[in-house]
Amino acid sequence: MQDEAALLQRLGIEHPIVQAPMAGGATTVDLVAAVCRAGALGFLGCAYSSPDVIRETAAAVRARTERPFGLNLFAPQAVPEASRDASRMVEILKGVHAELGIGPPSVPASSDLVFADQLQAVLETEATAFSFTFGLLPSGAVEELTGRGLFVSGTATTVDEAIALEATGVDAIVAQGSEAGAHRGTLGPDFGAAMIGTMALVPQIVDAVGIPVIASGGIMDGRGIAAALALGAQAAQLGTAFLTCDEAGIPAAHKQAIIDAREDQTRVTRAFSGRPARGIVNRLMADIDAESDAILPFPLQNALTRPARTAAANQGRAEYLSLWAGQGVRLSRRLPAEELVKELAKETASALDRAASLRGPTE
Repeated sequence: MQDEAALLQRLGIEHPIVQAPMAGGATTVDLVAAVCRAGALGFLGCAYSSPDVIRETAAAVRARTERPFGLNLFAPQAVPEASRDASRMVEILKGVHAELGIGPPSVPASSDLVFADQLQAVLETEATAFSFTFGLLPSGAVEELTGRGLFVSGTATTVDEAIALEATGVDAIVAQGSEAGAHRGTLGPDFGAAMIGTMALVPQIVDAVGIPVIASGGIMDGRGIAAALALGAQAAQLGTAFLTCDEAGIPAAHKQAIIDAREDQTRVTRAFSGRPARGIVNRLMADIDAESDAILPFPLQNALTRPARTAAANQGRAEYLSLWAGQGVRLSRRLPAEELVKELAKETASALDRAASLRGPTE
């Protein structure tokens, strides 16, 4: 595939595989470095990281590999209403905190993270790629990033979003299908209308834009990667597939929940962060969803539920974790990251060869 080879050359990688930039500690230095060493593109999810942490973790990746790697941030979000009443959500979480043996929940303070400072830290690293989600970047940001030589990609969940992103000058579109785990990258408020499956979404975006498309959502093995390439994507981004790797930074209870889950056990919820995200249904999700009108907007809900989720991680209590995962969970496997990338590459080649062998005789 000529276009695919051109994209791989531009990214400086051997395989059309991108490890999704999952924020909150899942994408560790060891995971990203291992993925890169295996010839794929590893990403650090830096949305919740301070500028100093962004610089430090990027430097740590570079110390472990000379290969290209990327950093990811959330596009700036509107500040939620300060007057929003949090008392009902605090009341819902009181019993959870008591069961976990931690202090009572309290209304979180506003985050002190500033996107402009985070972006400046990115520009000071040796990363070669940058991606973002949740919206468009501020005016001039894409030009600044590409001017520094970074390959820039934005997340789209509809064709219109992809067209809007292309107009800002990004180098590629990450087409996120509804099967994807964790947060939806939808730019606008109508998340329900943007729940389009990967197989339907990818070719429509490919036809609508003139830049490379990276398929994302429910892709777990080489068959999925080959399918994405057949749909016109030039690479595939995988998230859940890497969460059960040895190097992934999620709690052991989360990894086991993914291994044990079935494809019909995930759901899109606002329970944990205030923004729609797909995860495995558990007790905390069900309890909060039952009182969905009490959920605070992102990032307030995320901050309010964080103490319980942190304590649950330390105690191995999967029923109180945000168990982010996509619909391909039955295909999960426990492997070191480098071995997983090698297996994915082999499976992709095999799937493409099988597809080629099914062609009828040519004259």
